[in-house]
Amino acid sequence: MSVRIDAMDRKILSVLQQDASQSLDDIARAVGSSKTPVWNRIRKMRDGGIIGQHTVQLNAEALGFEACFFVLIRTSEHEAAWQDRFLTTLRARPEVQEAHRLAGDIDYILKVRVKNARAYDQFYQALISEVKIHNVTALLSMEELKSTTMLPL
Repeated sequence: MSVRIDAMDRKILSVLQQDASQSLDDIARAVGSSKTPVWNRIRKMRDGGIIGQHTVQLNAEALGFEACFFVLIRTSEHEAAWQDRFLTTLRARPEVQEAHRLAGDIDYILKVRVKNARAYDQFYQALISEVKIHNVTALLSMEELKSTTMLPL
């Protein structure tokens, strides 16, 4: 379903991106509208797939997940069965926060959040025991400079 959005929808989305826990009254006030039309627009955008899962952002370091690795994967396997097994493996690993299939020399990049280097090695050993991978390069993030899920509306 394709949903068209207008300037008011963009305002609503902007407010929701900043803090989705706000009351409907607060959202309506922030965008200069009333509650019912705002609720109808939110429902329309949720039904249309523009608004997805509602979650809470946790502070990884405060919870002891101090190491963030970007894992570059090259594979010589490209058949559907391997890809299905790889995807199933990634989905089962809570350490994998993001996974992207790439164009170019690297086939996949993963963002992996773990407590430390030993925990990364355990993740790595489990990954290569479940899926045949040609080459893996892990890059440790020394400092996170910017991280956001907000889109530039």
